[in-house]
This record gives sequence, C-alpha cells and structure tokens, in this order.
Amino acid sequence: MRIAIIGYSGSGKSTLCRFLGEKYGIPMLHFDTVHFLPNWEVRAAAEKEKIVRDFLDKNENWCIDGNYSKIFFDERMEKADFIVVMLFNRINSLWRVWKRFRKYKGRSRPDMTAGCDEKLDFEFVRWVLFDGRRKESRLKYKKVISDYKDKVVVIKNQKQLDRFMKIGFGGN
Repeated sequence: MRIAIIGYSGSGKSTLCRFLGEKYGIPMLHFDTVHFLPNWEVRAAAEKEKIVRDFLDKNENWCIDGNYSKIFFDERMEKADFIVVMLFNRINSLWRVWKRFRKYKGRSRPDMTAGCDEKLDFEFVRWVLFDGRRKESRLKYKKVISDYKDKVVVIKNQKQLDRFMKIGFGGN
C-alpha cells in the first residue's frame, strides 16, 4: 500500500501519516524531516532529492506526507494507491497549529527533524493563513483531485478526518 498525503499546513498531514503508517505497518516519510536540518536550516535540494529517491526505491509500500512539489511530486501521485488531500479552512488550520505549538513548545515534534523546536512566529502564521493558500496551491490540489479521482480522499474538517480514521480506505 502506498499513501500520499498532501494539503494545507496545519491540517494534520503528519499526524495522519503516522496513524496510517502504524495502522497498515508501512514505512513513513515526513517531508518536513527531509526539508529541514536541525535549527530550521534548509537542506540542499540535491540531498533532499537523494533522500526521497532512496526512500521510494527502497520501499514497496509507504506513507508520505507533505507537498514539496519539486521533489518527485508527480511520481508520488502516480505511484500512490491512495491520495489524501487535506483542505482544512484557514481558521481551523491556524487553530491546529496553535494547539501543536502549545503541545510541543520548546521541543521537536515526532514528525520533525530533531533540533527543530516547535515555534509559532509571524512568518508561519502568514504562511498558514495566506501564503500557503495561493492560487497555484489551490489549482495543484484541484488538479490532483481531478486527475486521480479514483484514488483521492478529500478531508476538509475534523469530523471528516475522524470518520476517515475510523473507517479508512473503503472500510479497510
């Protein structure tokens, strides 16, 4: 089973990836751990590509969370058996980011690179509310939903997420 999880920041992609990876016993890759080195330093593009390429080549089954459209995005969508698109609204996403910050303040969360202590600054709030929701992002999600309609699950709120986590993919 191969699962790709994409969507807006703060929608719960990494938490869902961890849940599904454990439920189905498949390897997980959190793109935030690929993108960031300790202290929020950004990893070199070639190194990010190598990490993801090695993960895809090594694992028949996987769950990958994160957008990062420059790193084998089309390949991930094509190879995925299921694609979960998480489209929580701005306010719910910001609320979830706030709760995450309160839970992990001063330390790294489980799906983040060690040494990247949870933070909530103006730049990230702006990303959650505006910059991460620009037209190109919305169009990318719409295209994925349209191109892969037979294997896409769209989740827009907590009620839908709770239901999905209970029943899984078609009751699996």
